[in-house]
Amino acid sequence: MIKIKDRSEITKMRNAGKLAARVLEFIAPYVKEGQSTGNLNDLCHEFIINNGAVPAPLNYHGYPKSICTSVNNIVCHGIPDKDQILKSGDIVNVDITVILDGYFGDTSSTFMIGNVSESARLLVERTENAMYRGIEAVKPDAYLFEVGRAIEKYISKIGYSIVREYGGHGIGSEFHEDPHVYHFYTTLNKIRLKPGMCFTVEPMINEGRYEVITSKKDGWTVKTKDNSLSAQFEHTVLVTEQGYEILTKL
Repeated sequence: MIKIKDRSEITKMRNAGKLAARVLEFIAPYVKEGQSTGNLNDLCHEFIINNGAVPAPLNYHGYPKSICTSVNNIVCHGIPDKDQILKSGDIVNVDITVILDGYFGDTSSTFMIGNVSESARLLVERTENAMYRGIEAVKPDAYLFEVGRAIEKYISKIGYSIVREYGGHGIGSEFHEDPHVYHFYTTLNKIRLKPGMCFTVEPMINEGRYEVITSKKDGWTVKTKDNSLSAQFEHTVLVTEQGYEILTKL
């Protein structure tokens, strides 16, 4: 069931969203060559706790850390590690979700470390563009599938692929609520958007094919099957009377 947020809930969603955005803004200067993803996790954890919130990923279905850090061919759910040192040429997605006053804010960004290849730079920039193409399709009475259609229309012209196993999701007083948000066109998303709906738009775009595999070792890390680079950007979005509001943007 899709939950429509009332004014009080929307206020709490805004607060949680803004804090998630602040965490991403805080950690950005530390996402650089020579830094470990484990240290990025610790810094974010401390910042979140010090701001009266809880890092949502920690212990969620057994996930062991407070953020996700997905480097290069890792699509999502990369586990931060003190031994994983970022180097020039890497791209890394940092995914932040906080719980503040019982409500969730969810956002992510892909960072480029040092001197990245032209192809990596284009993948990152175009993935962010794809996210915004999807967000711009959000408005009352539009169908949810318009989000995926807008993303697919943009990405298909470039020749990248869209990960199909994972998508966006409703969000509110729970981490994952209805509806599932496909980032490609499908009539499974034939849902009319209404003011008060809240969900994430978070396309994962692969430079190669869309197939992914999940690590049997840790049960979390998702990689591209062909080892191609993958990038992702994410915002939490509210459907408004006029269109949309990005809750995770400062």
